[in-house]
Amino acid sequence: MDSLDYNILKELMCNGRSTWAELAIKLGKSSPAIADRVRRLEEKGFIKGYAAIIDSELVGYQMTAFISLSIDKVKDRNLFLERISVLPEVQECHHVAGNEDFLLKIRCQGTNDLDRIISQELRTLPGVFKTRTIIVLNTHKDTPIIPITNNE
Repeated sequence: MDSLDYNILKELMCNGRSTWAELAIKLGKSSPAIADRVRRLEEKGFIKGYAAIIDSELVGYQMTAFISLSIDKVKDRNLFLERISVLPEVQECHHVAGNEDFLLKIRCQGTNDLDRIISQELRTLPGVFKTRTIIVLNTHKDTPIIPITNNE
């Protein structure tokens, strides 16, 4: 990756709806050159996709929680990962070091919905033997922007 690639990524993180022409003007290149670069960044996996960032509260998902959990047996890990990958309330799943094995970010409609997710969806999965829940009271920063730098 060169400095143009880094600059394209920075621009698209801030405004994923930028047109080739807008990017070309900002970066001092032609629209076809920018389009080719973006396609290459997509093909190489630097750009995974594009999405609108939705205000979860405005669409009825007022609660965010983080749930850490432990899996009793390594053999149950793959089934656990398969099952949570289809749970729409699970926004993120991280395999972590520490006292627990996984950390999940959950968006749900409220305490009843969170109770359902924990008791009916997570704790019933094979191997899950311990959960710990942290409910978010207020979010002060939530950004998709990664502070990438060009080290050329």
